[in-house]
Amino acid sequence: MGDVIAARLGSSWVELFFVNLLITAAILVVGWWVSTFVGNAVKKVAQRSPRIDRTIVPMVQSVTVWAIRIFVIIAVLARFGVQTASIIAVLGAAGLAIGLALQGTLQNIAAGIMLLALRPIRAGEFVSVVDKGDGTVEEIGLFLTRFTQVDGIQFTLPNSAIWGNAIINYSRNETRRVDVGVSIRYGDDLDKAISILESLVANNEHALTDPAPLVSVMEYRDSTIVINVRVWAKAADYWTLRFALLRQAPVALADAGLRLPVPVREINNAPIEGSEAA
Repeated sequence: MGDVIAARLGSSWVELFFVNLLITAAILVVGWWVSTFVGNAVKKVAQRSPRIDRTIVPMVQSVTVWAIRIFVIIAVLARFGVQTASIIAVLGAAGLAIGLALQGTLQNIAAGIMLLALRPIRAGEFVSVVDKGDGTVEEIGLFLTRFTQVDGIQFTLPNSAIWGNAIINYSRNETRRVDVGVSIRYGDDLDKAISILESLVANNEHALTDPAPLVSVMEYRDSTIVINVRVWAKAADYWTLRFALLRQAPVALADAGLRLPVPVREINNAPIEGSEAA
C-alpha cells in the first residue's frame, strides 16, 4: 500500500514539475515577445510624436524592453518557488561588485544620461567633438554614440569621451556666417572690386539680408589685397553659398577686367657698392 502511495506521489510530483516547466516556458516566451512588441510600439509612438526628441528613442526602447524582461525573469523564478527577495539582494550585491569593476562602463551610462538630459547634441545634427572626430549624430545609446562623417564613414565614440570634451554644434542655430577671402592685385581698382562682390552677394538667393552682408578689406599681403566677403545664410545653405561664392567671385572680377593675383618678387641685380667684379 505504501509503495502505491509513494508511486502516486512520485508521479504527481513529476507531473507537477512538468506542468510548471511548461507554464514557465510559456511565461518566458510570451514575456520575451511582449517586451519586444512593447519596445517596438514605444519606438513607433515616440518617433511619430513631434514633442519627443528622436535622440532619446533608442535608449527609451532599450529601457522599456529590459524592464519588462527583468519582471519576466523574476516571475519565472517565483514560479519555481525561488525566494525572489533573496535573489534581489544577491543581485544588488553582485551589481555593486560589477559596478566597481566596470567603472568606465558606468561612466559611459552616466554620460549618456547627461547627453540625453542636457542635449548638447541631438540626432541629425552635425557636430564636432574636439580632438575626437566630427560627423552627423545618428544615435545616442547607453554606452556609445554613433556618427556618420561627411564622406559616409561611420564611427562611434564612448559617451564619456563626448561628455568630457568640448563639443562644437554646427546645426543647432538656424543661421551661420560665411567668410570668404578674395584676393586682388595691388594697383587694381579696390572700390570697383568691392562693388562687384557686393552685387554678387546681393544676387545670391541663399544670402540673407539680415544680418546685412559686409564686404571690406581684410588684410594686406606681399602681393595681394584680401577682401573679406562676410554674409549670413541658413545653416542648411552654408556650404551651397560658400561654394558658389568661391566659384563666382574670381570669374566676376576677371570679367570686369581685374587681373588674378600672382606672387610678385622684385630682384635687384645692381652691384653692391665697393664690391669688385670677379
